[in-house]
Amino acid sequence: MSNETKRDVFEAVWNRLSEYRVFFNGWPREAIDEYKKRYDAALPDDLPVIPKSVGKYIKTNRVHMSLTSGIENASCISEWLWGKGFDYGNDSVFARAWLLGVWRIEETGEVVKL
Repeated sequence: MSNETKRDVFEAVWNRLSEYRVFFNGWPREAIDEYKKRYDAALPDDLPVIPKSVGKYIKTNRVHMSLTSGIENASCISEWLWGKGFDYGNDSVFARAWLLGVWRIEETGEVVKL
């Protein structure tokens, strides 16, 4: 395993390809840089996947509660939120959704952003 991030690899490839204008059929540098901006703005590939009820809970409580309180309350009402017991596998997914403010709904695959 390396210390290199996916972004480091992308930058290396991007810089290498941008040297070859023929590859881009003479596109102006600005047009090529638009793809880089799109990449920067794109959502992560590995969004947390949570039930719709958990997403509603996060939307309602994220402004009023800390992450710790959110997890504690979610574990208390886990049957309603998760449709099953809240376990330690759920809390890391819940925390990522809470902190990122974006997730994929388990039932529909829809992406929700706060």
